Amino acid sequence: MDSPPALSLQPGQPWPLGATVRDGGVNLAVFSAHAQRIDWCLFDTDGRRELARGALPGHTDDIWHGFLPGAGAGLVYGLRADGPWRPDHGHHFNRHKLLLDPWAREIVGHFDWSDVHFAGDRAHPLHLDPRDNAATALKARVVAEQPDRHGDTLPRHAIEDSVLYEVHVGNFTRRLQGVPEALRGTYAGLACPAAVAHLLRLGITAVSLLPVHQRLDEEHLVRRGLSNHWGYNTIGFFCPEPRLASASDGAGVREEFRHLVRTLHAAGIEVLLDVVYNHTGEGNERGPSIGWRGLDHRSWYRMAPPAHRECENFSGCGNTLDLRHPRVLQFVLDSLRHWVSEYHVDGFRFDLAPVLGREDGGFNACGAFFKAVAQDPVLAGVKLIAEPWDLGPGGYQVGHFPRGWLEWNDRFRDTLRRYWLGGEVTRGELALRVAGSSDLYQAQHRRPSSSVNYVVSHDGFTLRDLLSYEQRRNLANGEDNRDGTANNLSWNCGVEGETTDAAVLERRRRLQRALLASVLLAQGTPMLAAGDELGHTQGGNNNPYCQDNPISWIDWSTADEALITFTARAIALRRHLRPLANRWYSGLADAQGRHDLSWIRRHGAGLSAEDWNKRGSRILGAWIGHPGGGGAPLLMLVNARDFDAPFLLPPGGWQVLLDSTTPDGSWRGAPRCESSLQLPAHSLLLLQAAAPQPGVAPD
Repeated sequence: MDSPPALSLQPGQPWPLGATVRDGGVNLAVFSAHAQRIDWCLFDTDGRRELARGALPGHTDDIWHGFLPGAGAGLVYGLRADGPWRPDHGHHFNRHKLLLDPWAREIVGHFDWSDVHFAGDRAHPLHLDPRDNAATALKARVVAEQPDRHGDTLPRHAIEDSVLYEVHVGNFTRRLQGVPEALRGTYAGLACPAAVAHLLRLGITAVSLLPVHQRLDEEHLVRRGLSNHWGYNTIGFFCPEPRLASASDGAGVREEFRHLVRTLHAAGIEVLLDVVYNHTGEGNERGPSIGWRGLDHRSWYRMAPPAHRECENFSGCGNTLDLRHPRVLQFVLDSLRHWVSEYHVDGFRFDLAPVLGREDGGFNACGAFFKAVAQDPVLAGVKLIAEPWDLGPGGYQVGHFPRGWLEWNDRFRDTLRRYWLGGEVTRGELALRVAGSSDLYQAQHRRPSSSVNYVVSHDGFTLRDLLSYEQRRNLANGEDNRDGTANNLSWNCGVEGETTDAAVLERRRRLQRALLASVLLAQGTPMLAAGDELGHTQGGNNNPYCQDNPISWIDWSTADEALITFTARAIALRRHLRPLANRWYSGLADAQGRHDLSWIRRHGAGLSAEDWNKRGSRILGAWIGHPGGGGAPLLMLVNARDFDAPFLLPPGGWQVLLDSTTPDGSWRGAPRCESSLQLPAHSLLLLQAAAPQPGVAPD
């Protein structure tokens, strides 16, 4: 093959990284600490034919850079990096492989898993593959970024007012009536009035979108005709996933995502993104050279000592980005700033977040990443949520993230499941989780809102399936039912799977409402998984990450309208009353003798040490003397037993505001409860004092 014409390049500038339209041309800056030369290769509009090539003439502190006068937006390009071919030492340079710019704002082409995209011979990985892959390799298109000219007002909800809603863009509207067929499963579909109306009906303040960064489907999924539907395998850290758009071109995809954000903001709803900065889609050291590996494998990824031949795999996906390197750290920060500046997103949920703070000695909550984010003016004020575990040593870091960060609290999840579904747990553990998990956050001077409270997320059974299946049913994933956790802490309520048994169905409905109410009324930041408020089922599949089909799509035609109404009622009560404030309660009495928070048994007395630690006890009351919203005291009563039980109420009259045993949450008993009430089986009740409360403490 003849070499393409040579580019006439000027040295340009080493900043910013990536391709930037400026000064009447395009400036390109690329990081590589170990390359000996980097070529800038230009292609036709479709990315099929290489038009010209030239070595980047500038080289400043491991940044290779060049300037192409007269070029502009729309330019399609790739990179070639020349350097040592020493896979045994962590170097995978191969000048025959065209590489994607990690800072690409738009990606051209579709990755096809051909052997030609691997730097080494797949049969003999230590041997360099000399075939050129340029015709089918992924490439970048230069984008001229412009500020949003349409106007946008950020809701900026206080965290104590927030109710999070974890949702997959595609699953939510694929079967939603009222959304035009062509827009279903897209950003535009989620922005449709029918979709926004549901969020407003519930009272959601923020959607937490499963990954919308452009993704790569793993080879084993492609060969089975599946896809990485959840999106946790990023290749475009600056690019909205085009498969979630109705638009067919890059500019249209970007504008469609902007429109979604603007629409939700106009409705008072924030947009949070689930982001994956723990690994890239290149897999382990034997994976393809898409970009990072071919540019500088040993700098981008954490390598296992002493030989630095193999990737450390703290992500479980083959590689782990090495944020100890300042340019890798810059890459992550540039990406975060991009989504805030260009798209106005309101925050991020970080997948496998301990990777971000892994330094030489392990996880460090005072590490460089956390310091950099804390002082960054663009990222100031955005919500930061950690999935506080990864797969590396010391990877479980619940309670150890910096102040200002929120964390998914799996201890809340597991305790609530055990309490309501018959597992091993004490009343003391339940009280600890409902009251903000002080054991995790108070000593670090973090607020109760640091705990993101949930019982169901995208990862695992849906709420309905949690109460319908004790065994996972993941055969459709093609992994012989081995994938997904076997430790679900679920209960099928007496029958495995779907049933017509009226008693079983009633038990399941009661427990759905009790669990939803527990999440929404507890101290902390509540999070619901989309569809749980309407009875969404995945047929017992607790890991449908690869199922872009009716297994995952929400079936709105079978929506439980009463459950939606109940959920909206519980959220409204939380918003108006703030049952438990975003401050730590002491359990002490005020000047009038009223305790800010006390826990009582069904006989009206306080709990002894023995009562706290009984594992068979399932009835408890929280007497809230100082609710977060002010006003009259509140009483939260729970009965996870399968029988009704009398409960002696504190002095004064009480009005029941929420009863989880009824379809809409309304109380069917007397409008005013005086000395006691019959607490139904599998129930959560929220009551408000109907008369002034004397300063009487429980015995």
